[in-house]
Amino acid sequence: MRLDQCLAEVFPDYSRSKLQTWIKAGRVLVDGEIMKGREKLDGGEEIELDAEAERVIEYAPQEIPLDIIYEDDSLLIVNKPAGLVVHPAVGNWDGTLVNALLNHAPSLDTLPRAGIVHRIDKDTSGLLMIAKTLQAHNSLVEQLQERSIHREYLALVKGWMTAGGTVDEPIGRHPVDRKRNAVVRRGGKEAITHYRLEQRFKRHTLIRVKLETGRTHQIRVHMSHINYPLVGDQVYGGRFQMPADCNPALAEALRNFKRQALHAAKLGLEHPETGEYCEWEQPIPEDMQNLLKLLAENELDQA
Repeated sequence: MRLDQCLAEVFPDYSRSKLQTWIKAGRVLVDGEIMKGREKLDGGEEIELDAEAERVIEYAPQEIPLDIIYEDDSLLIVNKPAGLVVHPAVGNWDGTLVNALLNHAPSLDTLPRAGIVHRIDKDTSGLLMIAKTLQAHNSLVEQLQERSIHREYLALVKGWMTAGGTVDEPIGRHPVDRKRNAVVRRGGKEAITHYRLEQRFKRHTLIRVKLETGRTHQIRVHMSHINYPLVGDQVYGGRFQMPADCNPALAEALRNFKRQALHAAKLGLEHPETGEYCEWEQPIPEDMQNLLKLLAENELDQA
């Protein structure tokens, strides 16, 4: 493969014209030596690119409040509220976390996805990490690939669990509904979810979930697969059924809880610059706290 073609594949976040400019300027070294763009590589060479930051994000900054838990020159940790979309997409081209981040730190427009290296669903709350430099971005992506990022979630599920466990089932596109994911026997990607009990109610269980992999909707799909769907999950939770023995306050709260009861509660990683292990934790938001309070009060009413 020619050097210029190879660079386009290895560094897809930069335009071909910019890569050509850097080749001509001697900013690209192959095994320590300058090469021309049309020269061919054999494979196995070490390529070094002395890149200058250029804008790769075209979305507009917007003044949207951010709950910043931690920030330094290379890393940003935010507590995302339920209802906030992470990335612009069809139906949500603005008003997203990306727009908010570009307003808070304009230099993020030089990073892929504005520095966001993982995502949580629109209606999931909790901790997200954002890289502020390309070096930090590479470090966090590598840690995700090595599965060394520590991620814990709190989820309220339907049903009375007897014990924790692990779901090790591949996830892929649903065979019929292409907008959903599902546990599949062929063509799926490895997905491993560990869970343990936090609090049990008569017909619900609060669990703490640890992700070993990070597939789209992984917790929601896996919990639904083992017949403990998340409370409020409009996609994987099945038809709404009011549990028996609910007092009026709990019944109203369950009926009006329109998002999956899922919160990214803990995030741990190796700091991209210092190498030190860092960890952050956020309590569950008010709507989930209120639901847990009503479940506990309902238990007392039934005692």
